[in-house]
Amino acid sequence: MTFRPVEDAFQEAIANGSFPGAVVLAGMGEEVVFERAFGFRSLVPEKSLMQPDTIFDLASLTKPLATATAIMLLVREKRIRLDDRVTRFFPNFAVFGKTHVTFRHLLAHCSGLPGWKPYYEQIIREEKGGKINFLASRAAKSYVFQEIHREKPLGPAGTQSLYSDLGFMFLGQVVEEITGLTLDRYCQDRIFKTAGLHSTSFVDLTHLRTRRLQPVQEMIAPTENCPWRKRILCGEVHDDNAYAMGGVAGHAGLFSSARDIHQLLTRLSRCLRGGDPFLPVSLVQEFLTRDDTVQESTYALGWDTPASKNSSSGSHFPPHSVGHLGFTGTSIWWDLEKDCHIILLTNRIHPSRSNDKIREFRPHIHDLIMKALLQ
Repeated sequence: MTFRPVEDAFQEAIANGSFPGAVVLAGMGEEVVFERAFGFRSLVPEKSLMQPDTIFDLASLTKPLATATAIMLLVREKRIRLDDRVTRFFPNFAVFGKTHVTFRHLLAHCSGLPGWKPYYEQIIREEKGGKINFLASRAAKSYVFQEIHREKPLGPAGTQSLYSDLGFMFLGQVVEEITGLTLDRYCQDRIFKTAGLHSTSFVDLTHLRTRRLQPVQEMIAPTENCPWRKRILCGEVHDDNAYAMGGVAGHAGLFSSARDIHQLLTRLSRCLRGGDPFLPVSLVQEFLTRDDTVQESTYALGWDTPASKNSSSGSHFPPHSVGHLGFTGTSIWWDLEKDCHIILLTNRIHPSRSNDKIREFRPHIHDLIMKALLQ
């Protein structure tokens, strides 16, 4: 295998400002066949080099790696069923005709819930109006959950596909209500620790405030110079709503490294092939198969699959692949048949979210890596 074209492409992308730096890992089965760091972990307030073990704000990779995996465990333990109506556990969710929404609808982005709402803006207003320490608190998180319950759907459940942060925020609440643990505690105890992951966690902002803790910023890739937090973000979640909810949410908030993600994917792969009792084969298959509730939808349960045209995965990942993107510049694509995966972690929103050059880079680099893997 020769990865020289891949290395050249990364150097060119950094030179043209696609992102300050990146870590890429390509795996075949459990073997890491290519792992490199390129460019800079940070540009401001000072330049520092990217390292292979740099920890990234994964943004929406939280959905498949944490929330969907946690839901799989709840299904395995028969605490919920995928086709249970949500109102069986949350009766107040039924308002505005949401009675028929199931957990499957939420996981497959066809619940009818809107894609996004700026809940954080109201939370900021409430804090400025006198609610001391409301922002990034558990009370703010409860407020967001109540607002989601009250949302008017954009259409009946199961009739249209719309990628929804709100659906996964709500799934985070599902995990917490059913287990009696916070989402971060449940994921740490039941998923990350058991898989031997050492750099994967949420950053609970309420703990940082009450216990005066500080993340090790030298290990973490900073994100944006946030226009409303008035600082470079490092070790606190970039996503506005997740921050307002205290840093632990079902749609965003997870931090991890490429090597840890590789370990988690290889564990899910062993489950898929019957080699690990963590999750049953049939359940993993169901979550990693494109859901057919809505025609033309690309979504599996918590995961996405390659679009027929212009997929970020490039042209070498077959339809029976899964993946996901994160707003901060992160992505996973996993060919289930060949059991190979590419983990791409960049800091493309450092220091500004306005940079979207990664859109062209992603399919190009995936094609170059897959060509090298499949030689």
